[in-house]
Amino acid sequence: MHYRTFGRLGWQVSEVGYGMWGLAGWTGRDDDETRRSLQLAVDLGCNFFDTALAYGEGHSEQLLGELARKNPDKGLTVATKIPPKNRVWPSRRGFKIADVFPPDYIRSSTETSLKNLGLPAIDLMQFHVWEDAWAADENWQTAVAKLKSEGLVKGFGVSVNRWEPANVLRTLRTRQIDAVQVIYNLFDQNPEDELFPLCRELGVAVIARVPFDEGTLTGTLTKETRWPEGDWRNSYFVPANLIPSVERADRLKPLVPFGSSMPEMALRFVLSNPDVAAVIPGMRKEKHVRANLAAGDAGPLPRTLLAKLKEHRWDRTPTDWSQ
Repeated sequence: MHYRTFGRLGWQVSEVGYGMWGLAGWTGRDDDETRRSLQLAVDLGCNFFDTALAYGEGHSEQLLGELARKNPDKGLTVATKIPPKNRVWPSRRGFKIADVFPPDYIRSSTETSLKNLGLPAIDLMQFHVWEDAWAADENWQTAVAKLKSEGLVKGFGVSVNRWEPANVLRTLRTRQIDAVQVIYNLFDQNPEDELFPLCRELGVAVIARVPFDEGTLTGTLTKETRWPEGDWRNSYFVPANLIPSVERADRLKPLVPFGSSMPEMALRFVLSNPDVAAVIPGMRKEKHVRANLAAGDAGPLPRTLLAKLKEHRWDRTPTDWSQ
């Protein structure tokens, strides 16, 4: 496992972290299997784990807290998120921060997460949605500063809405935010334009999420793929999204290096960018843990391949189904 410096916070985190959304909110999950997969990741050197209060209504946090308490000497970095009070993902233009993240709610959600985790402090607390129009509001800034000063939270971050990487730039300039979590993958390369340069300038850590484009970049989806009733992916992979996603993924398959795989190439693309502190693929099975952590060990992709992959950038804008 390779480790990278987590922005100005200075933590040494595993470059391949563990995204925990699918462990509590998707169909087909199994807690015993989850526990084995989480522990295997720790044993293989993973020390960055990202969850949220909304994942399984706290269940994912409980699983992570259990893991952290079981491995007190492993230096695990625990990251979680405050859900929007109005429970709308993503946020919308015109939403008022008083309705989404009022100060008392920021504190009460943090206290709930601490209880779920069973830990005295949270390493990284993140706003689960965001609008850059809220940047200058003093109420959230004061709430963040107080939680830090009391030692309940060590760092604060923002999880940027899907396909809106610039919707946080003014907020970063307040210097109240230590990390940004953003979708960055073979298709979604636009964080490189404005977000990553500003993060470099300010010492803000970058967490890259959705490295497999919700599954498209594993190369296993087809135009006929469907999921069990109630699975979130059915509402995301509507025909208007699934069909072009599969077509674009199919065009990438000839570029996969000999002896490698589509998921490995996708992860190594993200890790080839030094602006990324950690990438957080979802891993529900032990075989996924082994494969994803091994991809990090393989190192950056060759420059010639990276140049070809850059041509597959896909600039998208939010729609009614892109939650």
